[in-house]
Amino acid sequence: MTIWPQDYARAWTLAAPVERVGVGLHGGLSCRVRLAPSSLPGYWVGWLDNPSRPLQRLEPAQVSDTRLCTTLQLGDRRLATVEHLLAALAGTGVSQAEIWVDAGEIPLLDGSALPWVEAIAEAGLEEVGERQEPTLPPEPLTLQQGLAFITAFRAEALRLGAAVEFPQAAIGRQLYSIALTPAAFVAEIAPARTFGFREQVEQLRAAGLIQGGGLDNALVCDGDRWLNPPLRFADEPVRHKLLDLLGDLALVGLPRAQVFAYRGSHGLHTGLAAAIAAAAPSPHPHLC
Repeated sequence: MTIWPQDYARAWTLAAPVERVGVGLHGGLSCRVRLAPSSLPGYWVGWLDNPSRPLQRLEPAQVSDTRLCTTLQLGDRRLATVEHLLAALAGTGVSQAEIWVDAGEIPLLDGSALPWVEAIAEAGLEEVGERQEPTLPPEPLTLQQGLAFITAFRAEALRLGAAVEFPQAAIGRQLYSIALTPAAFVAEIAPARTFGFREQVEQLRAAGLIQGGGLDNALVCDGDRWLNPPLRFADEPVRHKLLDLLGDLALVGLPRAQVFAYRGSHGLHTGLAAAIAAAAPSPHPHLC
């Protein structure tokens, strides 16, 4: 049984490398990821097909697309669907790691962060000193897109909250809030799977998206029922929204803050991460 860090006060990296292979959600192609220890704060991406290429630290400014996932532009390459892996790393307390990939997408695995948590547990954790964390400005940060909004303000510890509202009766209105710790993340957030809607499947596939999606790696809602029950939690959709929020915030680091998103999206989440980075820029190298 893995003993996770008590909180997010210290910096941790992996104790050993670990690999996973799976299918990308949108491209439908096999993708391999190797996670490795890092001596530098943050998450650093390298390419398995070009290992001599300098590693690049992930940051909000690299976000290039937020339709259905978070996609980063890393020089002349794109890396999509990073949010579940980043949520697993940040959520378990891993504040620095190398992420080596061989394709332009992170594999979806079972649609949650749980397989990544299991990979991290397999590798083990090593404490590496003081954690670098972003500092919020004294006044709250709030972003709005139509009826949707996200807000963050300073707090003693990290608390995340989310609310969703869908016309489909199987989801409806859901609200979830959690005082986040690594153990709470693993138990309450990491198992929550991504979800979609039956009426949108053919349209998205015709647009070249969700080519790797299926009933084994995503919940599919059909009005007042789910095509592939059982759910892992009665409110699994809103918990997955929190998972996505955490993964997107990981691009800037976990602040000591209360963060709440209503009808959250990758656009709002990464917009908040960018606002946090702009409010408290911390100089760091981009290449190593």
